Amino acid sequence: MPHWDPSSWTTKAALQQPAYEDPDQLQSVVATLANRPPLVTSWEVERLKSQLALASQGGAFLLQGGDCNESFDACQAGPIEKKLKVLLQMSLVLVYGMHKPVIRVGRIAGQYAKPRSNDTETRDGVTLPSYRGDCVNRSPFTPEDRKTRPELLLGAYDRSAQTLNYLRALTEGGFADINHPENWELDFVSQSARSEEYHQMVRGIGDSLRFIDTIGGVTRADLSRVDFYTSHEALLLPYEQALTRRAISRDGWYNLGTHYPWIGDRTRDIHGAHVEYFRGIRNPIGIKIGPTATADGVVALLDTLNPDREIGRITLICRFGASKIGDSLPPLIQAVEASRHPVLWSIDPMHGNTVTTDGGIKTRHFDRILDEVRDSFTIHASHGTIVGGIHLELTGNNVTECVGGTGGIQSSDLGRAYESNVDPRLNYEQAMEIAFLIAGRAREAT
Repeated sequence: MPHWDPSSWTTKAALQQPAYEDPDQLQSVVATLANRPPLVTSWEVERLKSQLALASQGGAFLLQGGDCNESFDACQAGPIEKKLKVLLQMSLVLVYGMHKPVIRVGRIAGQYAKPRSNDTETRDGVTLPSYRGDCVNRSPFTPEDRKTRPELLLGAYDRSAQTLNYLRALTEGGFADINHPENWELDFVSQSARSEEYHQMVRGIGDSLRFIDTIGGVTRADLSRVDFYTSHEALLLPYEQALTRRAISRDGWYNLGTHYPWIGDRTRDIHGAHVEYFRGIRNPIGIKIGPTATADGVVALLDTLNPDREIGRITLICRFGASKIGDSLPPLIQAVEASRHPVLWSIDPMHGNTVTTDGGIKTRHFDRILDEVRDSFTIHASHGTIVGGIHLELTGNNVTECVGGTGGIQSSDLGRAYESNVDPRLNYEQAMEIAFLIAGRAREAT
């Protein structure tokens, strides 16, 4: 393979990069970031990779979820706790139903940049740069807010560090103790249709744990903490380059700004800068695969990004949409299987099912999301392959952004609690419904 270093991507065409007015200021910020401490360690990254390898072979399941786009303002204890609570509750349902470990990964502590379909946005005859996430510009529609400001990258680093610090304190310090799932309760869900089903399951787990504790099978220390990893789309390459470091005790380069970066569907051009950057890092990586992907194109990406066919290295995150998955997914499965590349197949049922209401509000129909999840399991089962994970945009807040679900959210409800600046997210009830669906499919298959 050609020579690689963290700046090799600069020789390629880089899509979805902001147009900075002052390149010298950008370089100064990148130099500052390059001297900041890393946010994660290569040991954590390698531990995650080994767990993903297990999931690719059916021995574990990947639960990846969080905000579409993190905001600087949400870097507070409450929002962080709520996201973790939802993922912990979902993982408990999945462990109970699937009888296998669950790998918990948040879209958190770095998901501050978003690709956009258009470079500009026009409202009432006024055209301004598109909002590209809080590490690039701000969402209010004013000339000052929409200016690209390199110093916001430092704000993203600072908030990622603060978020990671609090997540580690929670997951290591007893908050995630399975003996005390009451720590994970969200105040607004007591009337949820899934609430009693969840609490009945928790009581059953509690009885089992007391029995195990009585006979001395598992220590309380074994159940008091969980592994929790971070992920984000590695979109802004100057930022990612600055946090790419040599490992301390092993060979190679790692992106130490996150455990698990992914390439977006818009930036997976095999000749582009993002693929060139990802080619050289040792992290496990995700690749978003949409309906424009071809079988030959996906195999070529795998050849480039995983020439040694390392298990646990590549996750294919499929985001076709309920209406296209039946035609799009089977040929990709056949091509990847024929190539003998080891991959973890994950479902993203969110992005391919986005629609805009007559009133101009982006939403997703929950029934279509469920359809894509069901069809993914059915298609993989028919090909003898394994669904090893799911990738969701969700929140711990009581939002009304996706229509449908047992809560009966209608289009007319969207304005009641619509908080996202970019894409609509599942609320707690909808997220839990997906967890119960997957757990139910697992029980049916056994």
